[in-house]
Parts: sequence; structure tokens; C-alpha cells
Amino acid sequence: MNVLLATIGRHGYALTFAVLLAETIGLPFPASIALVAAGAAIASHTLSATGVVLAALIGLMVGDIWQFWLGRYTGWALLGFLCRLSMNPETCILRSAESFYKRGKATLLFAKFIPGVNTMAAPLAGSMKMRFGQFLSLDFAGALLYTVTYLLIGYVSRDFLAATLNSIYAAGRIMEVAIIVALVIYVVYRIVQYQKYREYGFVPRIPAQGLAERLAAGEGDRLLIVDVRSHGYYDVGAERILGSIRIEPNNLEEELKNLPKDKDIYLYCT
Repeated sequence: MNVLLATIGRHGYALTFAVLLAETIGLPFPASIALVAAGAAIASHTLSATGVVLAALIGLMVGDIWQFWLGRYTGWALLGFLCRLSMNPETCILRSAESFYKRGKATLLFAKFIPGVNTMAAPLAGSMKMRFGQFLSLDFAGALLYTVTYLLIGYVSRDFLAATLNSIYAAGRIMEVAIIVALVIYVVYRIVQYQKYREYGFVPRIPAQGLAERLAAGEGDRLLIVDVRSHGYYDVGAERILGSIRIEPNNLEEELKNLPKDKDIYLYCT
């Protein structure tokens, strides 16, 4: 524990900033663990609470503001990229959009605590044209809540963390092997799940021009066009493709069972 605290003491503020910034922009870094470790360092008087909070907030806000403006100007392209490493990118986006729909803009207050939504919240807010001032205030409050929560966890559990790390050091080689094996098993599991979703989740696609040509050729009675735009990109008065029907995207699996089997079904979104 003393070695870890010494390392944190030398680079703690920079590490806190870097790890939180990295996770915010979509990289797989453990921001919550970094904050817990920083909280333990504060309890040990290795770091100052003010310095850690400032480093964390700057990292989170810089990343979120960057993601917000990227989302504003790239829309679904960025959202798809951020979800690409998930097992099911479409579900990843829909889950985040649904969170915004159910909880409104207040989602930003708690988004960082929700895996998957934490990285998506800022670009999703940007793509939904949220006012920047409103985003900034809500996101700052959420970042502060997230930072303080995990710092407090680390602060009050400093002795427990020290005992745990000392046990790991004492176990030595056996613990190292166990951790490596666990990581390998996890990586293999993720790869298998990813391939499973890719195999069974593939959906053929058609360019808009191809569908337009079929409609122009008078094949409309053989087609069913379904609007599955997510909340924030669709409202009751929104224009739709002529002859299309509207289906709530989160009920898609159930709704598809009721659609006619003798027609070619085309789904479209934003």
C-alpha cells in the first residue's frame, strides 16, 4: 500500500486527470477505481482534496465538452463509433437514448454512474441539440457528484483497501496468476459474446436510393416501411416516408411479431 500511495503522491493529480479524461472520451480506463485510489490517498494525506477534485473535474469536463460538440456536428456517426466495441451497437445507442427519454435532461446528473450511458450521454445531448449552457450546468453537477461519491468511498475505506493490497502482496505469485487467468477468461468471454451478437444480429441493409426505386416502380403494396427513430429524433409531428408506419424502437422485438409476413419490411431511423 505504501508503494502505491508513493506512486500516487508523485503523479496523483496528473493520473486522475488523464484517467478520467480517457474514460470520458470512450477509452476503457477505470475512472471510478482511480477516484477511489485518490480518495484513499487523500485520507493518507498524500494528496490534497482540492487538487484531486479540480484535476477530476477538469478531466471530466474537458472530455464531455469535446464529446458534446462532436455529437452536435457528427450525430449518429460518433454514437455508432463509441458503441462499436460493445456487443450490440444498436442496443447501446437505444439504451442511452431511452434513458434521456425517460429521465429527461436530468440523465446527465447520474449518467456517469451508469455503464454504457456514461460515455454516450454528452455526445447524445449534443446530437439532440441541447442548449450548451444547460448541458454545461447539468454535466458539471453530475461530474461533481460522481467525483465526490467515489472519493468519499476511497476516503472512508482506506484501511480496508490497505489490508486488501497487503494481502495481495503477501500472496505474491499465486495472486498474480489468478488475476491474469481471470483477465484472460473475461477477454475470451467478451470475444465470444461479441461474435455471437455479430452472427445473429446482422441485418441486411439497403441504400435509400434502392428503396426509392422500388417505390417508384410501383412496388409499394409489396413493401412495409417502418419508422423506428429514437426519442429526441422523432416527435408526433415529424415527417415520415409516405406510407410508412411508426413503431417505438424499444418495443421493436414484440411489434415485429405482429407485422405481415408476406411483405418486405424496411426499417429506417435518423
